[in-house]
Amino acid sequence: MKRIILPTDFSDNAYNAICYAINLFKEEECTFYLLHTYTPAIYQAEYVLHSPGQIGLGDIYQENSLTQLNDLKKQLIAEFNNKKHTFMVHSAFNTLVDEIMETSKNENADMVIMGTQGATGAKEILIGTNTVHVIKNACCPVIAIPPNFKYETPKEILFPTDLEIDFQEEQLKVLESLAKQHISRIDVLHVSTGYDLNEEQLKNKTKLEGIFGRIAHLYHEVPNQEIITAINNFQQKNKVNLLVMIQNRHTFFERLFLEPVIKKLGFHVSIPFMVIPPHKNN
Repeated sequence: MKRIILPTDFSDNAYNAICYAINLFKEEECTFYLLHTYTPAIYQAEYVLHSPGQIGLGDIYQENSLTQLNDLKKQLIAEFNNKKHTFMVHSAFNTLVDEIMETSKNENADMVIMGTQGATGAKEILIGTNTVHVIKNACCPVIAIPPNFKYETPKEILFPTDLEIDFQEEQLKVLESLAKQHISRIDVLHVSTGYDLNEEQLKNKTKLEGIFGRIAHLYHEVPNQEIITAINNFQQKNKVNLLVMIQNRHTFFERLFLEPVIKKLGFHVSIPFMVIPPHKNN
């Protein structure tokens, strides 16, 4: 049974991400943790010290949080009516990012699925700070769902890589599982630096092909360009339902990708975006 963390602030953006998660795993037995955190707006030192004026305030916030979570649970059960799915409510006085991290570890979560929680414009979607922090620190894969994205079966999955990663089957199991479940094709995208692949990259490419052996997949190599440009160009020419990356702390994905690029990528992402945490040996 899969365990999926679904953070919510009770916004339309969060509800949309929850609906995506339920549809994505509609054929699998899952426990979904509806997670909400609260911090009183007038949270101050005297609140911690139990000043007479603040006593009971936390209980009110928690009660409101739990009421909304239970209402959300009832709504989801009524709307989707999937016997394979169980919903748990989780309310905590904490920051959102810290509580997601703690709950993920405590519940041995398989995935976190959340809205981008950012500002939207006419042509732009900005990944919010909370989502970026969750992506960078999570111990399990995270899928960020853009606002107003209507669920699409992830038949076409784009997987950009620099081939600098010693791919592990355990690490890619979540991607394999999604691809098999939805009969998807994985498009592996490598941006050439103008040089032939080195020995390590060739070894990693061969290993990746072995892992994806029973899954429909194609390898694409494009001329030297920024990874953002390569991703956007590919999306313009090909239908893509899901963008997947591996976070790799020791190569350009940390230096070039995670800091500036994930934030920049948010300006152009119009599809769900999954980030797989680094393998401990990478």
